[in-house]
Amino acid sequence: MRIMFAGTSSDVGKTTIVLGIMRALTKKNLKVQGYKAGPDYIDTAFHSFATHIPSRNLDPWMLTQDTIQGLIGKNEKQCDISIMEGVMGMYDGASIDSIQGSSAHLAKITETPVILIINGSGVALSAAAMVLGFKNFDPEINLAGVIVNKVGSEKHYQLIKDAIEKHVKVPCVGYLKKSEEISLKSRHLGLIPSVEVKALDEKIDQVAEMVLETVDLDLLMTLGKQAKKFNVNEAAAQEKVVKLAVAYDNAFNFYYEDNLDLLESLGCELVRFSPINDTELPRGIDGLYLGGGFPEVFAKELYENKSMRTSIRHAIEKDLPTYAECGGLMYLTQEITTLENETYEMCGVFEAASTMTKSLQRFGYVDVTLNRDSILGEKGTTFKGHEFHRSMVIEPKEHFEKGYDITKGGYGEGCWQCGYIKNACLAGYPHIHFYNNKHLAENFVEAMKRYRSKK
Repeated sequence: MRIMFAGTSSDVGKTTIVLGIMRALTKKNLKVQGYKAGPDYIDTAFHSFATHIPSRNLDPWMLTQDTIQGLIGKNEKQCDISIMEGVMGMYDGASIDSIQGSSAHLAKITETPVILIINGSGVALSAAAMVLGFKNFDPEINLAGVIVNKVGSEKHYQLIKDAIEKHVKVPCVGYLKKSEEISLKSRHLGLIPSVEVKALDEKIDQVAEMVLETVDLDLLMTLGKQAKKFNVNEAAAQEKVVKLAVAYDNAFNFYYEDNLDLLESLGCELVRFSPINDTELPRGIDGLYLGGGFPEVFAKELYENKSMRTSIRHAIEKDLPTYAECGGLMYLTQEITTLENETYEMCGVFEAASTMTKSLQRFGYVDVTLNRDSILGEKGTTFKGHEFHRSMVIEPKEHFEKGYDITKGGYGEGCWQCGYIKNACLAGYPHIHFYNNKHLAENFVEAMKRYRSKK
């Protein structure tokens, strides 16, 4: 049983409604598996908080159809219902030439029924025209129902419901009234992460109570039975042979859950630690994974933990296999300059400085080729990634050799280099889903095994 919630646009309230539905279903003692279309880490963290089950990313640009179907089959085994949250508007993807990478694309290749979320503020019959356009744009998408957000009253909702069901022949399954109390706040890279939101549990419970009053969950679950089931034969997980330290706290929490699962299946024991609160790296580790996050927001706290910064620098100097993405890269430079123009010393692994800017520096999908051998693979290895950052790395005047050749298509064209290498450390801006090229994870684990054998 699976259903996708897609929106007419980014600001229609998808995440708030999805969280309320997830929590409402959880209150009915159902196990809910969350998914996010595309590369967003923040929304999956909210899902996990609402359901108490790790949410996953399903990205039809970075992952093949077979891979996505296999991940669904693997992750849905222990759950009663899966809830997918779309990205941006329903048809917004990697370019304007096709639906590739969009919520609609994901719904199509997974044969998942879609509930379209629309903004009901200030409309009546026009809502029917809006839904009809989304339904007819690609008739192969199973647009199974509509939820109306931000309505003024039950009477207002009934007008919209009657219009849609009469002219589009698609059922309306419920609504939510306008409420500033339940909105989620944003910062420069999207919603403020779940680990930072005060009273989040109470806020999600509040939305869940609204959902239970005005959304027909029984109808939603009936529609969810239209989804195709996927079965997968999983390879047996390998015995844990190496220990991988994974940075996880307020500053670093952007990880694809399936990346962590894959590393575990390849023989990694994952040991979480906090660069903010712990005094040094965990003992006995064979590798280090520094994910993305908001090190610029917590730069002062990271700076004040000098013993951790020193521990990481010394470990990398001793060839500890280390992989860092985006915020992890920033942490490994000499310093971070925040949006408030405050500068704080960081780990100093790379002789470069990170500085925040007022606008996005990179945004979107990229194709990456290793132009040097590294812990992720040999020169010439290719994979897909995603960049989304407002920081830039300021390098010294002399040439700074890099490990990634990057190209970008879609809405913009270009090519550049990234990927900083020192000893057995590779750090770059692109976020990588290891299921795009599982050899990347396998090579990382092999590097950890070699390190362990030399200790």
